Amino acid sequence: MLSRSAERLYWLARYLERTENIARLVSVHMNLLLDLPKGVEMGWRQLILINAAEKEFYEKNNIANERNLIGFLLADASYPGSLFSSLSAARENIRTSRELLPDEAWEQVNEMYLFAKNNLDTVADRRHRVIFLNEILKGCQRFTGLLSGYMSHNHPYRFIRLGGNIERADMTSRILDLASLLLSESRSNEMRQYETILWMNVLKSLNALLMYRQQMRSRVKGDDVLNFLLLDINLPRSVGYCIAEMYDCISKLPNNDQLLLKLIDLETYVQAIDIRQTTQVQLRSILDVIQNKLGGLHTQISDNWFLTASGE
Repeated sequence: MLSRSAERLYWLARYLERTENIARLVSVHMNLLLDLPKGVEMGWRQLILINAAEKEFYEKNNIANERNLIGFLLADASYPGSLFSSLSAARENIRTSRELLPDEAWEQVNEMYLFAKNNLDTVADRRHRVIFLNEILKGCQRFTGLLSGYMSHNHPYRFIRLGGNIERADMTSRILDLASLLLSESRSNEMRQYETILWMNVLKSLNALLMYRQQMRSRVKGDDVLNFLLLDINLPRSVGYCIAEMYDCISKLPNNDQLLLKLIDLETYVQAIDIRQTTQVQLRSILDVIQNKLGGLHTQISDNWFLTASGE
């Protein structure tokens, strides 16, 4: 297949995964703040920390309140990481790749884009925001199921899986990076009192609470949550699972030798992590290494298969 086509499909998957991640984070965070009393150090600012977007946000806003952050993360067309920007970029990539995908795939993404465009002015209101986010989440999930059931699982599909899983692994590592603050010895008594709710929120943000309960059969504890989301090879949103998926994709694509070695190095590093023997500072360093390795993997994917290296 053409290099530019592979690149478009790879970024299509990354942008749609990013769209779903933002919708999921905002939705879960809204529910969390309703469960926590005032005084617990969790607020809307956490969402721009997860997305590494503090600089861009404060260039346009003075206060990190709910209204400003929602407008920035969901509707700001000038911020490349916003939900609407990500969905717009996904639509453009699929529009120029329609010959490689089922017609229903284009229709699904286009309908989702038009829905978002026509309803962006409603997200300031919480009730309408819930409806908006639920519709976006359903649309992303329909797209994923549609491709899995309708599309040949050949090279184009592998580039889609590859892009989606590298984006998903990166987001999981960012959520865990922020969650590591819950392990800090300097955390307040209020935060210690509500730790279980906060860790449950981490699991919900990755749609992993039910799977955690089935697997661990114990109360929600920080060390267990971190191990589950980093190492479990059966959970689709764990870092370990995403690495295995990327390995499966890359092993079936041509000219893959160096990339397979890079993935083996990443997998070895992740599987050697022992959360119970790791301090909060060490954990944040570990997660930084994972994010850097994922960034290096993306660069090598671009150099290996695409005409020009793309980065967002």
